[in-house]
Formats: sequence, structure tokens, C-alpha cells
Amino acid sequence: MELRARSQTSSAIRALLGLAPKTPRRLDEHGHEADVPLEQVQVGDRLRVRPGEKVPVDGVVLEGHSSVDESMITGEPIPIEKDATAKVTAGTVNGTGGFVMRAERIGADTLLAQIVKMVSEAQRSRAPIQRLADRVSSYFVPVVIVSAIITFAVWYLVGPQPRFAHALVNAVAVLIVACPCALGLATPMAIMVGTGRGARAGILIRNAEALELFGKVDTLIVDKTGTLTEGKPTLSSVLPQPGISADTEGFNSVTGKGVTGTVSGKLIAVGNAEMFHALSIDPSPLVKQADALRKEGQTVMLVAVDGKAAGLVAVSDPLKDSTPEAIRELKAVGLKIIMVTGDNATTAQAVAGKVGIEFEADVLPEKKAEVVKAYQQQGAIVAMAGDGVNDAPALAQADIGIAMGTGTDVAMEAGGTTLLKGDLRAILRARRLSLTTMRNIRQNLFFAFIYIVVGVPLAAGVPFPAFGLLLNPMIAAAAMSFSSVSVIANALRLRASES
Repeated sequence: MELRARSQTSSAIRALLGLAPKTPRRLDEHGHEADVPLEQVQVGDRLRVRPGEKVPVDGVVLEGHSSVDESMITGEPIPIEKDATAKVTAGTVNGTGGFVMRAERIGADTLLAQIVKMVSEAQRSRAPIQRLADRVSSYFVPVVIVSAIITFAVWYLVGPQPRFAHALVNAVAVLIVACPCALGLATPMAIMVGTGRGARAGILIRNAEALELFGKVDTLIVDKTGTLTEGKPTLSSVLPQPGISADTEGFNSVTGKGVTGTVSGKLIAVGNAEMFHALSIDPSPLVKQADALRKEGQTVMLVAVDGKAAGLVAVSDPLKDSTPEAIRELKAVGLKIIMVTGDNATTAQAVAGKVGIEFEADVLPEKKAEVVKAYQQQGAIVAMAGDGVNDAPALAQADIGIAMGTGTDVAMEAGGTTLLKGDLRAILRARRLSLTTMRNIRQNLFFAFIYIVVGVPLAAGVPFPAFGLLLNPMIAAAAMSFSSVSVIANALRLRASES
């Protein structure tokens, strides 16, 4: 039963690895096409994906248009439209269109391979509650041995004839019925089944500790861009000052502040007020226009040319359709939700006000982790949800880091949990899974102990003086085995539980 449980838990994930076609069609530099073994595909290769075929590796669409069924990754049954620059994932199924893609991640670097690795690591990890079972076992084993010795001594000294035979049989019965197999299975079985169920629901839990802590979280800190919003901002306004052209190009990124570059011999700076202050540029000519755009929820970037304010660039990033519902449901279960963003207070207030949550604005990437730490120091158990490189320190600092699967690899590495679809509603499912799994573990521990508590006195012959009853070692062995069966069967119930 245990082997079958392990097999079933991982079967869906193993099946994903076999979804990629074994012979993708590669285009050479002259445009000639040929089917090649999957192992020969290299990063940068151009591959043609025809109607009905499966995407061979992770990459980006170069040309063509189609809809791709990504349900085995996201759980979303509706195919996703793919045009040029759209990302595609190995193992997903192409629809009726065709496209040419560039391979970006192959072999062990693909999302599917990472999923298998993460789930495998989670199933081997140990939850903090396991330490309770280990601590109990450290006392339990010596107690059982002493109990067996006492049983042998009592029966040998005062028991009925043949005394040695009764003493030996009852001492052996005590050792058999108290064998802590079920105790050792109680936690890892539930963790294994729980993490497997989470993976099928698009929730990748990196370790057992994260699974246990999820149900205890009382504070959720969320990034704005890519977490609450679509993460695909569109340029909505370019407002140059009089005499300034709106055309600029070329840049050098300054994390958390903006970009700089030289265009036609002029120094260009595009960023926030922090950028202007760092460059000793006066932003006051742009403040009024910027505030007006920010009140509409747009993110405004200030533009300077040769050290002087030159205009504004505004982008808007709409909320995900699922965000309002997710926030309502998360608040309904008692979570305190705070949005932490690098945007200014006006823009942050416009976004936070739409969903009714608290916010902290103008928070640089390195400061996000400090915000998380501040709540932890107040006694909160903090989960942090984010999707970008700038969120990685905060994800690592949080009691549980929740990375959006639509975000960066760095964020997913820093987070203990990854939501493949990038939908905050999955946090509720993960929380329910945590609570259900921990309840299952406590039930398993109860089953493991109740057999021992009842079985040891029976095996020792405590009822014999009053009822003449003795526990045959064969019956003791059956009871011990049945306790393990009970624990495994109870853990398997998680496969059918709601999450």
C-alpha cells in the first residue's frame, strides 16, 4: 500500500516528463527543417511546432499564432493564445495553429523538470511536527524495552507454569505490538500525499515545513506588479515638456530607481523621484502632472535630459481578474493583507483602494525584506507573495515565500511555494491543503499511539488475573501491521480531499 501510494502520488508528475515529443522539428540557418532527437536540441535553436503537436522545450514564440493547452501546468482548461514573444512550456499541447519558437530552457532546466525536482525534494523533507514523533520515539523505545523486561520478570517470578514459556511469549508480544512502524509512517506518508496533491492543483510546495506553516499564517504581504496586477504594463502616456522630443532609446538599469542612457549625445534619465534625487535633478516641474496620473492608478516615470526635468512616461498595469475575489476570500479567513510596492504612495493607494487592503509604498527592493522582518518581530507569521527578482530577498525572509509561477526563476528559487498559474486564489487552496494535511498527520499519530497504548498492557498480560486473557504474539503482529495499514489508508484519503 505504501509503495502504491508513492507511485500514485508521483505518477501524474512523471507523466508530465513524458509529454515532450521525442523528435522535435528543428530549423537550420537556411530554413531547412529536420526531425532531431530531443537530446540534440540546444538553447537558441529554432523549432517548428505544428498543429496538434506538443511543445518540446521551454522557449519563446518567434513567429506564427496558435492557442496552447497549458492545463497540465496551470490547471486552467481554456487554451492560451500565443503570438510572437509569448512564452511556451515543454509538454503543453499546441492547438490548430502553428508557430516557430526559440529554445530557451532544455533538459533539467525546463519548468517540468523543475516541478519534478521540487516535489521530489518536498516529499523527502521533514515537517517540524515530525520532530515531535522523533522526540517521542527517543523515549518510547527504551520504555518499551523496559516494559518487555518487566513483563518477562513478573511472569517468570509469579506467573503460572510453565513460567519461562509464559514470560518469554508475553515479553515477545510486548515488543511486537509496540513496534513503532506506524509512528514512523504517520508524518512522511501524509506529507508525500499532500505535496503530490498540491502539485496536481498547480501548487508546488518545496518543503514539508512550508506545508505545515501555511495553515498558521496570519499576515500576507503581496507585491503589486505581477502579483496583484497582470504584470504586463502598457504605455499609456508620454508627456514631454515643451521643446523636447518623445523619442528616446538605449538605457542602463539602476535597480529600484530607473534607467539612464545617452541618446544623440544627451544624458537621459528615466525613473522615480529617487533617481532624480540621486542625480541632483529638481522634479518639481513634473509633480502636478505626475500626481494627476498617479491618482488614476498609473505608474509615472520622470524623464530628465542633461540634468533637467523633461517630461513624463506613464504606464498602467491592470489588476488580474482574479485578484478582487482572491483578496475578499483571503480576508474572510482572517488574513491581514498588506501590499508592499516600489511605486509611489499615490499610485499604490489607487491600486490598494480598489481591493481594500493596506499598503506601503516607495519601498526599494532591499527594503522589502525589512518590512517582512518588522512584521515577524511583532509576532506575525508572515507569507510573502511576489514574482520578481526584487522580491527574492523578501520571499527568503518570510516564514513562507510564495512565488508566482508566471514570474522569474530567482523568485521561484527563493520561495518555499510556487503558484504555477500565478493566481492568488491558489493561496486559499494551499492553506486548506496545509490544514487538511496537518489534521491528517495528527490523526495518524493518534492511530499510531492508540494501538500501542491499548496493545502493550494486553500483551503484558494485565487483564490475565481478572479475565484470563493473553495476547498471542501472532495477534500482536497482526495488530501492529494493522496500525500501519490504518495510517497509510488515512494518509491516502488526502488524495480525494478538496484543496
